[in-house]
Amino acid sequence: MVEQPQVRTTEGVVQGRLRQGHAVFRGIPYARPPVGALRFAAPAPPRRWEGTRQAVEFGPVVPLSLPIDVPPQGTDWLTLNVGTPDPGAAGLPVLVWIPVGGYLSAASSDPMYDPAALADAGVVVVTINCRVGAEGFAYLDDVPPNRGFLDQIAALEWVQRNIAAFGGDPDRVTVGGVSAGAGSVAALLTMKSARGLFRRAIAHSVPGLHSTPALARQVTAAFADRLGATAPTAEALRDIDPWHLAAELTSFNAGLHAHRESWGRLTDTGTALCPVIDGEILPETPWTALTSARASGTELLVGHTRDEFRYFSVMSGRYGTFTEEDARAALESHAPRPDGARAYRVAFPQAGPEELVETVYSDALFRMPTQKLAEANAAAGGTSYLFELNWVAPALGGILGACHSLDVPLAFGTLNSPVGTQLIGEEPTPEAVALSRELQQGWVRFVTTGDAGWSAHRPGEHLTRVLDTESKTLPYPEQASRRIWEGHSPTPFDLS
Repeated sequence: MVEQPQVRTTEGVVQGRLRQGHAVFRGIPYARPPVGALRFAAPAPPRRWEGTRQAVEFGPVVPLSLPIDVPPQGTDWLTLNVGTPDPGAAGLPVLVWIPVGGYLSAASSDPMYDPAALADAGVVVVTINCRVGAEGFAYLDDVPPNRGFLDQIAALEWVQRNIAAFGGDPDRVTVGGVSAGAGSVAALLTMKSARGLFRRAIAHSVPGLHSTPALARQVTAAFADRLGATAPTAEALRDIDPWHLAAELTSFNAGLHAHRESWGRLTDTGTALCPVIDGEILPETPWTALTSARASGTELLVGHTRDEFRYFSVMSGRYGTFTEEDARAALESHAPRPDGARAYRVAFPQAGPEELVETVYSDALFRMPTQKLAEANAAAGGTSYLFELNWVAPALGGILGACHSLDVPLAFGTLNSPVGTQLIGEEPTPEAVALSRELQQGWVRFVTTGDAGWSAHRPGEHLTRVLDTESKTLPYPEQASRRIWEGHSPTPFDLS
């Protein structure tokens, strides 16, 4: 490959660079900047350009509604990056990664998503930026809802138009994500406008995080009122600086518990503005769409960690402090009704408040939505490969357990990224390296062939790859929780 590889896209020529034996192209626009008249609108097609566009720097980070000090960098937020083993190749498998967290952040520049290891294994990796927070999910009266999902579809359409020029096969596209990125993947599985844009899907730690229109309208109205806006409309919010809007949403999220009587379970999530079951763009939840045969199944690699909630309890300073009152509140709010709270007490008779809180939150927020997506996809005619990560993160003396997001640096092989070192430590152990290699090989095999390398999840068997120092394929480890949730799919948050 040449030192400064060039590729002609449908909009113009981009010039990338060589890096660690593969070619990278960064900051390529897949839609116009969503500012001015386009703010809060559906994504508009990117403009063409003359000459050669330099594609060596990441595009600007979208406004983040998280307490992270990221200075504004520009407004060309809707960009993507391509890492390819060889732009002159043909027919390579493609992974499109959606790096969305909490529907509040989306930073494709995070070193955790470095494509080097996957590109070295022969995969073309695309990472995207898309709108989140108020820009992507505020339920405004005069613009389309779920704009973050519309951005993701626009990026996938760009991939279909252009990925062959980077050596990829548009017929072998896998879309993937973790947490809210996995929730995005689950939504894309069932959205009519996304059909035909990808063949396979990877979803790590799928959240059951959706709102009804009634709740979303009330939450957005309260947020608009906080801002002094005359109405919950794009017209009323359009002149507010995007980064100020994101900062205000951060503060708004921090005070959600004050609305518990009206907004119920939503107030426990820390995410006021999330995807809306709007009846059109996202007509229903992925679980009901798949189980009712209103959406077809696909080849799906899906899984969660054993101790999903532990990361949040440790990082918030609550680990080790949960009381019986906390356990009672968690069970009343998040166990399936009518008798889920009692069922948890019966299934875990020796559990103290800490274990009950962690179990019910892990189940309700991630584990059961993930497991049930595997079941629903199989029921819709797809093939589901389920995993659970049981390996304990070495950092902080092991108290993080097999926590949320631990599987991502393992799969990308980015153990030395900031998140990787936070969870795994400065010097990855041989066990960490070996487990990373195993999970990454599962990914590569799946995006290449559709087979993850272990037995598929079938009704009555619930076979699961349990990832640990010595990985094994076993019946689903969280059987007690699965039985409690049997017959209960995740439902949208609604007004209390």
